[in-house]
Amino acid sequence: DNPLQKTSVGFSVNSSDVFQSPYALNLSSFGKLVKRLQARHPEARRDKIFEAILQVRENNKGVLCGLSISTIEERASAIL
Repeated sequence: DNPLQKTSVGFSVNSSDVFQSPYALNLSSFGKLVKRLQARHPEARRDKIFEAILQVRENNKGVLCGLSISTIEERASAIL
């Protein structure tokens, strides 16, 4: 057992961009979402965007599972 060996991540996005993780976005999808929100709300600071995404998760029973990126973007935009 090599402690430096890469491990797989326990979440993914399927072909229709619906989140499969019960806990969080994967980094690629999270990056896309933040970029989309920054483009849509250039006046919003990055920390406010993060807070809006966390609020969406909290409002969705603590998970983002089953929500598309566009749905999360819409809900976060409403908060921003």
